[in-house]
Amino acid sequence: MAVFDTSRALSEGARTNPATLITRLFGAALVWNDRRVTRNALTALSSRELDDIGLSRGDIANM
Repeated sequence: MAVFDTSRALSEGARTNPATLITRLFGAALVWNDRRVTRNALTALSSRELDDIGLSRGDIANM
């Protein structure tokens, strides 16, 4: 659950704005951390629990 919408296309002028760059870097760090936390939580589940939610151990790396 990212705080920033990272799928928005930026205008040409916004790419040179340092504040926009910082915002995008912060957003990317939040997305990375959310994915890391999710992978850690899924890794802690048993194979049976993963099967209950329709995942396998191999699916975890793709998240």
